[in-house]
Amino acid sequence: MSETTKLNDSAKWIPTSSQTVGPYFRIGLQSLAHRMSELEAGPDAIEIRGKVFDSEGEPVPDAMVEFWGAAPTGAYSGVQPGANGFPAGFYRAPTGKDGEFSFSIGKPGPAPAGDGRIQAPHFLVLFFARGLLRNMLTRVYFEGEPANDLDPVLAVVPAERRHTLIARADKGTKIYNWNIVLQGKDETVFFDW
Repeated sequence: MSETTKLNDSAKWIPTSSQTVGPYFRIGLQSLAHRMSELEAGPDAIEIRGKVFDSEGEPVPDAMVEFWGAAPTGAYSGVQPGANGFPAGFYRAPTGKDGEFSFSIGKPGPAPAGDGRIQAPHFLVLFFARGLLRNMLTRVYFEGEPANDLDPVLAVVPAERRHTLIARADKGTKIYNWNIVLQGKDETVFFDW
């Protein structure tokens, strides 16, 4: 989408190009990537693995994905820093050359919604990439959670699209797989904010 610029009162309006973030987006955020130690992740940590794909099914190698979740007790840490200076329940992961990301973190617990209902365990996910003027917002839930059926946010997502918000567990492990698809078939559900 282009904007227009008027040169002066007597000139015509001429199209000008839009400006997006980049081309050094990933380089600028790389130093902000979270680096969690095994000790910090804890013995009950889960691993989340995934990839980010564009509208053509190609991997997005230079994005940043932030995960925000409640503690296992369901309480939010707010901005209280953990041992490494980042809030508990927070992780920032850059994507690699094949669009992949992977990290270990404590699994969030059920958290209260603003109206008193309980939300299923989930992470709020912020997605940043070059070409976006504003980050995108989504959520990731966990396969097999009984609370998923009662979650007030998941309930408003059309049934045929909910699978885009569910991380699938590898049998017998604490590894969850979840991809972000920016457009096209199986596009991840993104929320207005």
